Amino acid sequence: MDVSIRRIVVVGKTGAGKSSLANTIFREKLFKMDHSFSSGTSECKAETKSVNGRSLTLIDTPGFFDTDRSEEDLKPEIVRCITECAPGPHAFLIVLKVEKFTEHEQAVIKEINQCFSEEAFKYAAVLFTHGDQLPEGQKIKDFVHQNKFMNELMTKCGSRCHVIDNKYWNEKPKDEYRSNPFQVEELLNTIDKMVMENKGSCYTNETLQVVEEEIKQEEELIRQSSGNMSEEEIREQAKDRVATKLSVRLAGIGTGVLLGALCGDFIFGAVAGGVKGYHAAEGAVTAQEAVEKTVKAIKDGVLSFWDRLFRTDPRSQK
Repeated sequence: MDVSIRRIVVVGKTGAGKSSLANTIFREKLFKMDHSFSSGTSECKAETKSVNGRSLTLIDTPGFFDTDRSEEDLKPEIVRCITECAPGPHAFLIVLKVEKFTEHEQAVIKEINQCFSEEAFKYAAVLFTHGDQLPEGQKIKDFVHQNKFMNELMTKCGSRCHVIDNKYWNEKPKDEYRSNPFQVEELLNTIDKMVMENKGSCYTNETLQVVEEEIKQEEELIRQSSGNMSEEEIREQAKDRVATKLSVRLAGIGTGVLLGALCGDFIFGAVAGGVKGYHAAEGAVTAQEAVEKTVKAIKDGVLSFWDRLFRTDPRSQK
């Protein structure tokens, strides 16, 4: 079995159980869980551990798909997620709860469908939490087939779907299916198979590649004066430096573009737009300066897109 580290990004709305899921997979409480009224992960965090012979890095994220989160609130954590998973994740775990699909849940699923590109879905699996809500004897795929929106999401994810229950499924059950150890192993087998189908590659794009190159450059600078720092410490410090730079450079780019840089494309390519703005803001000292440079770069990029598409400048249209 390939023993290289699998980078897995855990995404979903607040309250879906992302942090609890990460702790269940690791069988250790490495990710903080807030049980207050406004519960949920407030910042991106990554941990690495060996599980069932596999080395995994789980990247726990805030509620990227919450319908009530502001852009300013999300931007720093999306930037942190990009630096944590660079040059790209081997898998996205889309976390949802076993529950009745209200309009709110359907809106979240619609948002996921819009933000992920077709390429990113090749690296995605759906993981349901609160499995104890699943009727006795029912499989999770039977539950999913009852909802049109979930069916569409499942199809895009290659029918990769699992279920756990962070609270009740830790003891030895009568039914093996309703067991976290069994479901975690099934999930890891699915990820192994997905990595094989993707020929061992991780999901990546131009933005993630640029960020990885920046991290490597920072690592080299740190090594020159690192003293006795370990490679792991050097990597972490380099990611911190690049995340700070990204926060300034991408200050003028919307959350949609940032999410696009992580997992999808938009009309003329949010990824391309992100890279354009990233480079345009090179050397900016303040966020405002980065905004001004980025706005100009994105505007020029849109005009260039229309020019290539119609072989004319939209400003000349009457």
